[in-house]
Amino acid sequence: MKIGIIGLPQTGKKTLFELLTRYKPSEKDLSQNKPIKSLAEIKDPRFDYLVTLYNPKKSVRPRIEIEVLPKLEKESMTKGDVFEDIADANAVCHVVRAFNNDAVYHVSGSVNPKRDIDMVNSELILNDLMFVEKRLERLEPNLKKAGDTAAIKEKAVLLKIKAHLDKELPLRLLSFDKDEKKLISSYPFITLKEMILVVNISEDDVKNADFIEAIKKGYEPLKMNFMFVSAKLESEIANLGSEEEKKEYLGALGISEPAIDVLTRLYMKALDLISFFTVGPDEVRQWLIRSGSLAPAAAGAIHTDLERGFIRAEVMKYEDLSRLGNETKVKEAGKYLVKGKEYVVEDGDIVNIRFNV
Repeated sequence: MKIGIIGLPQTGKKTLFELLTRYKPSEKDLSQNKPIKSLAEIKDPRFDYLVTLYNPKKSVRPRIEIEVLPKLEKESMTKGDVFEDIADANAVCHVVRAFNNDAVYHVSGSVNPKRDIDMVNSELILNDLMFVEKRLERLEPNLKKAGDTAAIKEKAVLLKIKAHLDKELPLRLLSFDKDEKKLISSYPFITLKEMILVVNISEDDVKNADFIEAIKKGYEPLKMNFMFVSAKLESEIANLGSEEEKKEYLGALGISEPAIDVLTRLYMKALDLISFFTVGPDEVRQWLIRSGSLAPAAAGAIHTDLERGFIRAEVMKYEDLSRLGNETKVKEAGKYLVKGKEYVVEDGDIVNIRFNV
């Protein structure tokens, strides 16, 4: 599961990637004009609380794969390679420039986030539309064969998709039934993916509610996730020496946590992931699983033996533990739950697996 970061030149994609992954691409990485990959830790205040509560010998955060993709330029979009890279990602993060800086050029000559968002959205929709048209052409010989019901069904779905894309709307907004989803599951549609719009704003606009609301209002109907980040401010926070210094700096700005930490959790949402915790004096660990996963699948995320020999899951809700203060009080309050194989794990569950192999 990976997030692909896209954007026009000089939008702050590379800075965002470095902040997320703590990996600085080399000149060789950048010169190859290929996706650059690394891992980003998920930053979650719940994890920090559990580490403080249990004081374990070891603590492990979850990580997700991040790719910063070649910049969207006329040449790369004409060749089409960049769209193949985008299609290979599970969700897309589009970084848009909204900060003014005379020292940093803009490919269009001026800063206009709405223009840039619309242009990139149009290019992604056009790429999907071109795929549909080519696929319809290839279907024609099969449609002439009597009784080729598969080709007839595929054509019907493709025409439905084409009509939607012709309205310049992303496929995220289009509903599909179970059979249609199965039919198009292998297609490289980009606008079907979850989209995170990261608007790189100036330090002065961090608390500019009117500016932020105006952008959100214009694009919420397109089913996008929004995040407003000042990459410059986030870099300053990341470069502070200690956690105490960071907290003081954030407090002075009236910010509860770095925006980059919030963004990692938004990436989880875009990938349809939730997390659960295992805790104890030896280790506190946060695990990632697909939303809607049953308890045995969560056990399997820890180790295949736990899934194979699953007996039951003992579950505490994070809210109960943080409110009551320790496991003993959770049990006394009747909030220590025993769940079987059909239990659907919820985000924030603290789980202990009982198994036998």
